[in-house]
Amino acid sequence: MTLDVREMELAETALVIDYFYSSSIEQLDLMGIDPTRMPTRPVWAGLFKTLYELPLPERAALLVVWRLDGRPIGFSSCDRIVFGSRAHMHLHVTEPELRGRGLGTECVRRSIDLYFERLRLKQLFCEPHAYNIAPNRALQKAGFRYLKTYKTVPGPMNYHQAVTRWMIER
Repeated sequence: MTLDVREMELAETALVIDYFYSSSIEQLDLMGIDPTRMPTRPVWAGLFKTLYELPLPERAALLVVWRLDGRPIGFSSCDRIVFGSRAHMHLHVTEPELRGRGLGTECVRRSIDLYFERLRLKQLFCEPHAYNIAPNRALQKAGFRYLKTYKTVPGPMNYHQAVTRWMIER
């Protein structure tokens, strides 16, 4: 098995849109996503197009694709980027049969390296839903340090929820 973690190309961003639109209500809830807050497919595609037109230091987000034997199995993204300082990471294993097998942890490790290098970071944060065990476990195994659990609205597609804040520094 060959695992490949690299920056996502614009043509691959449909993976992100398709993942959220094909997720069950239960899976969206586990991620803290309110489906009524998701942008329409065309709007989302337009947002990605605009994002990719910007030079990296000016981008609001950076996306990474995870591939196993050439097949996409998940992705990560960073937002709230302060280039040269900090960013917030998100992670998603898109293939349910591959969850819980340790691949997510390895993908997170490789994504961390990519984010620190490309965005020249000093700190990387991640705040998964507090009750979503898999990402919290993967972050811990990948070397993130637990900071706190608190309630917030973590992003524009989320509802008010408990999240666990993790951080890694270099």
